[in-house]
Amino acid sequence: MSTPTTETGTTGTELTFTTPPPGLGDLHRFVLTPLDASGQLFTLRSKESPETRLFLLDPAPFFPGYTPELDAEALAELGLDGAAPTVLVVVHPAAGEIPHTANLLAPVLVNATTGAAVQTVLDGDQWPLRAPLVAA
Repeated sequence: MSTPTTETGTTGTELTFTTPPPGLGDLHRFVLTPLDASGQLFTLRSKESPETRLFLLDPAPFFPGYTPELDAEALAELGLDGAAPTVLVVVHPAAGEIPHTANLLAPVLVNATTGAAVQTVLDGDQWPLRAPLVAA
C-alpha cells in the first residue's frame, strides 16, 4: 500500500472527505495517524470533533484477495486522473466473544497527493460489512 503523504508528521496526515463518512454527521476534516511502524493500522480522528475517532487498516495483509470494484464517481471525486487511490478499511473493535472485524463493504479511498478522501459503499454483496480480522 502507498500510504498518504500530505502533511505527514507527528500530527498525522490531514484528510478532507468530499462528503462526510456515513454516520458521522457533517464531519469532513480528519487526521490519519499511523499506529505502527509498518503503516498497516491507523487512527482517523475528526478535526471538528476530536472525540470522534475510527480505526482504519490497510486490508492487503489481512484480506489478500480484496480487490473491490471501485465506483467511477467516487474516484472522480478524488481527482485521481487515472491513478489508483490508497484503500483503507474501517476496523470494528472486538467486544466480548465477537472478534475484531473489518468493513470491506465501505472502503475509505484516499488521494495520497491531495488528502482528498471518500468512504464509498460498494455495489453487490461480494464484500461483508464485518469480516473477521485474522492474519492471512
